[in-house]
Amino acid sequence: MSMYNINPNLPRVRMDAVKLVRSGWSTRKVAQHFGFSQAAIVQWMKRAPDNQKQIIPTRTSRPWSHPHALSPEIVETILRYRRERNQCAFILHHRLINDGYQVSLSSVKRTLQRNQMTRFSRWKKWHSYPPRPIPEKPGILIQIDTILDGEPQDRLCVYTSLDVCSRFAYAKPCLRINTHRSLRFVEEARKSSPFDFQTIQSDHGSEFSKWFTKRIVERGMAHRHSRIRTPNDNAHLERFNRTIQEERLNRISRNLKSWQKEIPEYLRYYNEERPHMGLEMKTPIDIVKSC
Repeated sequence: MSMYNINPNLPRVRMDAVKLVRSGWSTRKVAQHFGFSQAAIVQWMKRAPDNQKQIIPTRTSRPWSHPHALSPEIVETILRYRRERNQCAFILHHRLINDGYQVSLSSVKRTLQRNQMTRFSRWKKWHSYPPRPIPEKPGILIQIDTILDGEPQDRLCVYTSLDVCSRFAYAKPCLRINTHRSLRFVEEARKSSPFDFQTIQSDHGSEFSKWFTKRIVERGMAHRHSRIRTPNDNAHLERFNRTIQEERLNRISRNLKSWQKEIPEYLRYYNEERPHMGLEMKTPIDIVKSC
């Protein structure tokens, strides 16, 4: 069956066999000539078009039905619930179970997808992963991320960035994160650094959306995303995030005003005085000056 489906010449071969039968050949003779069964030739004759079409297309091997397919009643209920309040698949599934329907969450999701009723943010997209640039000089690859500290009701956030070559870092605290603040942070980090930025690398957080990518490109930089389930792609910045938390944030008062004062002082120490084991005990500013 697989050969039958993938051979690109079969649609024309079928029609050629039909033409021979119509010209006077017997179905047995045609079957022997092409190497197919007589029953196959008979079926082709039934499917052959009466117009001037020159091929008999291959039928899909996909089954017409499935013993475990959802009933039309359940499908219509899923779609009706969705149209009523535009709720997500998880809530729809919960409502269906409470109403006595036996249906899985995956079936609800597939039903919404087949009926083109899924919801996607216009700023979200599937990301490609171009080759990671080699950070031979400062500014070639800048990793950015966010630190979220505390529960949602009293959360403090810190944007962080790190140049992979020199380990030159920048950070800024805030009360909340979004894609517009992400862009402002990159602009501020760029101004505070003694080198220009070429490529920004982030994770897939909503604060680094398609809008953010577009604005970054407009400013002459590239934006790439770290690979999903590959935390080592941002390993240098993850280590900096841990360092700034252990050496500063965990040792001072937990409030925005205190962080706004202490983080710039720590960044000066980190970039200009603190010896870095990954840099053979040099400081980030030493690497910048040597490049």
